[in-house]
Amino acid sequence: MTQYRRDSSWRQPGDGRVVLAGSPLRMFRVSAGGAHVLAAALSGDQPDTEIVRRLLDRFVDAGALHPEHETAPFTAADVTVVMPVLNATPTPPAGFRTIVVDDGSAHPIACDGDDVEVLRLPTNRGPAAARNAGLAEVRTPLVAFLDADVVVTDGWLEPLLSHFADPAVTLVAPRVAGAPGDGMLATYEQRHSPLDLGDEPARIAPGTRVSYVPAAAMLCRVDALRSVGGFDESMRVGEDVDLVWRLITAGQRARYEPATVVHHRPRGSFAAMLRQRQGYGRSAAPLARQHPGALAPVRMSAWSAGVWALLALRRPWLAAALAGGTAAALARKLKDVPAPESVRLTLLGHLAAGRQLAKGVTRAWWPIALVLAILVRRSRLPLLAAVLVPSCVDALRQRSMQPALDTPLLLADEMAYGVGVWQGVVQQREPGPLLPEFTTWPTRGER
Repeated sequence: MTQYRRDSSWRQPGDGRVVLAGSPLRMFRVSAGGAHVLAAALSGDQPDTEIVRRLLDRFVDAGALHPEHETAPFTAADVTVVMPVLNATPTPPAGFRTIVVDDGSAHPIACDGDDVEVLRLPTNRGPAAARNAGLAEVRTPLVAFLDADVVVTDGWLEPLLSHFADPAVTLVAPRVAGAPGDGMLATYEQRHSPLDLGDEPARIAPGTRVSYVPAAAMLCRVDALRSVGGFDESMRVGEDVDLVWRLITAGQRARYEPATVVHHRPRGSFAAMLRQRQGYGRSAAPLARQHPGALAPVRMSAWSAGVWALLALRRPWLAAALAGGTAAALARKLKDVPAPESVRLTLLGHLAAGRQLAKGVTRAWWPIALVLAILVRRSRLPLLAAVLVPSCVDALRQRSMQPALDTPLLLADEMAYGVGVWQGVVQQREPGPLLPEFTTWPTRGER
């Protein structure tokens, strides 16, 4: 039996025959019978027929509904753990056959345990090659990749296994949170780890709320990984994102399951953390070359871009007029949606676009923004707002000053990533990670 949970974006105004939900947000029109099926599914009493499954699958594939399966077709005995290691001593999780892949460490790695096998590579070939070497030795239907600096707890596997009740699901990833600690770096990582993708379940797909997951912790079907050739060994960074996107392109499903939380130990210093972020940034250009359009730093409607451009030019009344005009136009397009809901959607869309622009300024575009701030005095206030306002908004939401106090470290974090992005762009001659993507409202047929 499968239960379904609404995504946090779910809105069903009026008589229930229109649903606004998903990532990116979509509008669904359903018949009276479809509305009844949805209500039954959300109460756990839907009939199990082909038509019903097809209807619910459309919502699942859009990220509007999240399935919760009561039983799993696999157990822990069907899982082999693969841990790539370089110059570190791992702690394999108890109760699993584990393959530790020593990726050419300066001194050979030794691990105790009857279920632990150490596979040593003669030279350092990178995490992709190390994981592939371990994958080649797996004889179980599932493989769990765990990095050496990831700590799991009892019961971590069960919520992930349940998703394989859906035969289309190939990959499931847990939430990777910063490990508890007392130092400033540990507490910062607990709030801002790039591996922590939040506490909401999600489908994984480019351009959605959870567009990727790290291979620091993920559970996969072995046959599906082998069918796409495993990890791309030519990539030293970003190989996990590339694998996820290739699986999705091949028609597979991937799920993010935050009911399981594993912990990732932070780097030993802020300098090491910034080097790590710079490395993440360098992966953007090769990923953009292999997956065109998936790495746009900003993805928004042209109307939202116009609103914020007018605000940056200090034309607030024109910006307000354009925002009002877009709300009225959207209300005319969405005739089945109450006008207040159309206004709410428009305003939320513009605010989300502003947040994206602010992140683009502090991350991918900060070298351009810095030159602009030096040469054009009128640009300084909007650029300063892009740096400060998001943290202040978060502080108000959380009723805590900590997000605002984190601003200097967060800015350094984002700028280090941006340095890596520009390095990759120059080395690969691939501008994709710097180019925004502007969209228009969908036509009636696309909805």
